[in-house]
Amino acid sequence: MDVVVYFFILGLVARLGKSDLKLPSALYDTLSVILLLTIGLKGGMELHSQPVSKVLPQVLLCAALGAVIPLLVAPVLRRVGLSGVDAAAMAAHYGSVSVVTFAVAQAFLQQRGVSVEAHAALWVAVMEAPGIVVGIVLARRALRNDGHEQSASNWKELAHEVLFGKSVLLLVGGLAIGAWVGERGLSPIAPLFFTLFKGALALFLLELGLVAGDRIGDIKRYGMRLVAVGVLIPMVLSLLGLGGGKLLGLGLGGCVILATLAASASYIAAPTALRMAVPQANAVLSIAAALGITFPFNIVLGIPLYLWVAKLTF
Repeated sequence: MDVVVYFFILGLVARLGKSDLKLPSALYDTLSVILLLTIGLKGGMELHSQPVSKVLPQVLLCAALGAVIPLLVAPVLRRVGLSGVDAAAMAAHYGSVSVVTFAVAQAFLQQRGVSVEAHAALWVAVMEAPGIVVGIVLARRALRNDGHEQSASNWKELAHEVLFGKSVLLLVGGLAIGAWVGERGLSPIAPLFFTLFKGALALFLLELGLVAGDRIGDIKRYGMRLVAVGVLIPMVLSLLGLGGGKLLGLGLGGCVILATLAASASYIAAPTALRMAVPQANAVLSIAAALGITFPFNIVLGIPLYLWVAKLTF
């Protein structure tokens, strides 16, 4: 495992051991801003020298992947006993992506000398929103089918929340700045955003370990079905991402990153958008699966597994 993963485990153990360890909320917010901007800036810096014809197919496939995943996941969740609206809401979380999982995957591959397409952060930005929108549409349809009165969707407000939410705005903003100024323009701020990146990621994972420990009670409440969902769905979706990477002709590292993104689940952007658009959904259920099960599985076992499977295809 990459060293940063041990910080997540430390936070998890601290919470399970009822330690009083707690990071200041201001530090957590600062770290999240630094991580999101750094990922965007790195991708934009490389995008500075990339022709549009090269990245356009990748953008289209990533958007399609994000939109298709909720359509595949929602029926499966219905079969394991979730209501229509809860299945759609959780599917939206899996259709979107986890930026921190992406950062851990990048660090993991870098440690092993596996190169990754330098503009991979662009894929994260593209995949963030489509799955959320599709999941919301599915959830609203489920509410109508169940006979609930539902007011007209305020799509303008929803679009603003998704596109101008912190995670998407910082990612896309970082991409735009990096693509505009390039490596030379970013050199004055490189020590803050690039040199200290892994240290910031380690502290952020420490906090997420504490948060994940708080979700253990929710996982116990919903039983082994939730655990199975949080582990098996990412494993299947990773194959979809791997297939997409092969279709695009990506290298080994790019295929592993796309597999990881497909397997990840959002616990920042998706909960915010779903809470506003579909308040009837059980938010605790989705966050428990995304943050309490899928996130730890991916960073501890999933990413090495996706690399192993990808190597078999090269």
